[in-house]
Amino acid sequence: MRINGPIVEVVVTQHYQNMGSRPINARYVFPGSTQAAVHGLVMQTGGRRISAKIKEKAEAKQIFEQAKSEGKRAALLEQQRPNVFMMDTANIMPGDDIELELTYSELLVPEDGVYQFVYPTVVGPRYGSDTLQVAADAAWLANPYAVDGAGGHNPAAVETAVEVSLDSPVAIKDFQAVQHKVHADWHSAKSADIRLDASETQAGNRDFILRFRLQDDRILSGLMTFRQGDENYFLATVQPPQRVAPATVLRREYVFVVDVSGSMAGFPLDTSTALMHELLAGLKPHETFNILFFAGDARVLSPTPLPATPENIQRAFVGMQNYQGGGGTELISALDAAYAMPKTEDIARSIVVLTDGYINAERDAFDLIAQHLNSTNVFAFGIGSSVNRYLIESMARAGAGEPFVVTSQAEVAEVSARFRRYVEAPLLSNIGLQGDDVELYDMEPGQLPSLLAERPVVVFGKYRGEGAAAKVVLTGMAAEGGYKAELPLADAETENRAELLPVLWARHKLMRLSDWAGNQVDANKAEIIALALKYSLLSRYTSFVAVDEVVANPDGNAKMCNNRCHCPKAYRNWQSVAHSPCRNRI
Repeated sequence: MRINGPIVEVVVTQHYQNMGSRPINARYVFPGSTQAAVHGLVMQTGGRRISAKIKEKAEAKQIFEQAKSEGKRAALLEQQRPNVFMMDTANIMPGDDIELELTYSELLVPEDGVYQFVYPTVVGPRYGSDTLQVAADAAWLANPYAVDGAGGHNPAAVETAVEVSLDSPVAIKDFQAVQHKVHADWHSAKSADIRLDASETQAGNRDFILRFRLQDDRILSGLMTFRQGDENYFLATVQPPQRVAPATVLRREYVFVVDVSGSMAGFPLDTSTALMHELLAGLKPHETFNILFFAGDARVLSPTPLPATPENIQRAFVGMQNYQGGGGTELISALDAAYAMPKTEDIARSIVVLTDGYINAERDAFDLIAQHLNSTNVFAFGIGSSVNRYLIESMARAGAGEPFVVTSQAEVAEVSARFRRYVEAPLLSNIGLQGDDVELYDMEPGQLPSLLAERPVVVFGKYRGEGAAAKVVLTGMAAEGGYKAELPLADAETENRAELLPVLWARHKLMRLSDWAGNQVDANKAEIIALALKYSLLSRYTSFVAVDEVVANPDGNAKMCNNRCHCPKAYRNWQSVAHSPCRNRI
């Protein structure tokens, strides 16, 4: 990982080695960042480097299958979910060591002055009530995942190394690797190389999470620009003003939607209980709450919202203790029930979802949340050491809320306190971004919701017709009155990985058209394909394919060796996988 300012570029190197005596084909399912703009794949074999080409998914698959049948070494990278990828390799000969370099980039947006980068390492199980025969895109659910000690089995032995190059235009105050031991070599107050400690022998069985602060808790705000061809790209980052006055805040109502399914048993559900304790303790008696418990069905604590009195809060804790985790995960029915609850007009309602996110209904959830955006915010809490961050972050963004992730019991108090700071009051409303002496267009996001505390305004876009005194101007309404921030184009930053702005802009547009489009995604197919092909980006409709033209296996006798196992149980839900003698292996 090369972190330079607010932009990180990641190169993931995978080795496929055949130590057997016959040619094989291999498949590997692996996780990725929810924000990743995957824009490069290189295959190296026999001293040759082959750059993959971006193609429409069906065409890429056809090219790969043709190469495989001709005995050529080949690689195919496909997106199964925006944060789950599948790599197919063909004709790995005995003694071969094929190296694949996957390159992606993403933007780091600070929360409460803290920058965080997450490199996921585990594809957790997904539960779906739909059968594999009915849900055409759910076939990948049958892939076993790395079992973490279930039934006495050891986790998959995957050798993992992590190296980080951290550079900042201002001094770095501190950093923390949340779930790993690391060692740092400092070159200056602004630059350090970070790597895993030698004691980390099982580094690949939990997400790598790196957090860092800058001197005086500064946020890298301002304007970054880059010209590519005949188009000018910009990234505007504006640090928010102070909080609004408490007197202007509407009464709040919280509906806590708590996942009590089987995958939440143990640490996740215990953490949910502790987190609920912290959150409910922060409510005022004149504010209201309710709890909806969901697994295979949904049950509500009370038919009507409850005032946040000590007696009702104690009632909530007793209700939580009645659940130990079991059954599937039907999030959609739970959200339907939450939205259907009676609501008083003068109360600002927020839905707070607590889950590990191991479900198979992501896009339906985003679609449902977007339909109710005007009436209800959604805040999503991901709980567990390897959370489905795509679901958590996308649910929050679809509902104009914020995502929160708790990976350990020690984080409960800190994350819940940060949640309270966010929801106490909005900072800006009626936010707009305009050009002064310059035309702004193709902005992502196109509409800016009310701004919450501790987080800057971040907008990608393009501009043209730059004037001598051109500025990007952000306006909004704060508690004290009108707010205005001006960013002169003449002062824009053009270094610190600015050359990645085009693919980052395109990725954010793809997220709107595809990842968060719900049932409208197929209507956007042509636009998604055109955008992904132009910017060489992986998407649900495009794939990377690399073919070595040297015929390595003229007999065409390679066998499939993937990370499936021979288990008699059907992979219909998480329990059948977790309790089977499966291994995640190549």
